[in-house]
Amino acid sequence: MGIPARREAAGLLVVDAANVVGSRPDGWWKDRAGAAERLIGRIAAAVAGGLDPELRGSRVVVVLEGAARAASAEAHDDVAVVRADGSGDDAIVAVVADSPDDAVVVTSDRELRRRVEALGARCHGAGWLWERLDSA
Repeated sequence: MGIPARREAAGLLVVDAANVVGSRPDGWWKDRAGAAERLIGRIAAAVAGGLDPELRGSRVVVVLEGAARAASAEAHDDVAVVRADGSGDDAIVAVVADSPDDAVVVTSDRELRRRVEALGARCHGAGWLWERLDSA
């Protein structure tokens, strides 16, 4: 899966890219792969910059589904990309279940939150991540 090695911080941040991208009506639906690439680039810059204590040193996995799977995202060392073969939600649950670390999942999807919280993950909504990316 290629999850980045732990640096100085505390765990795994798993991003539901479809949910985060879809939370802002900026035309993402015209180019889903491009929207995913921009999100991944912003996350990688924020993590590498270390400005936000909640993102500093995090191991980050961004899960892509559907047309967003075509995103070109290999160049980001700080962010692993999982391209879901089917359901992005199922892929996120699998990442959380396979991680020995405390996980935080970024999604506003209530059902997904219920599933990952049952595995011990904490959750933040899409707005939480956007606030951090906008201030980084």
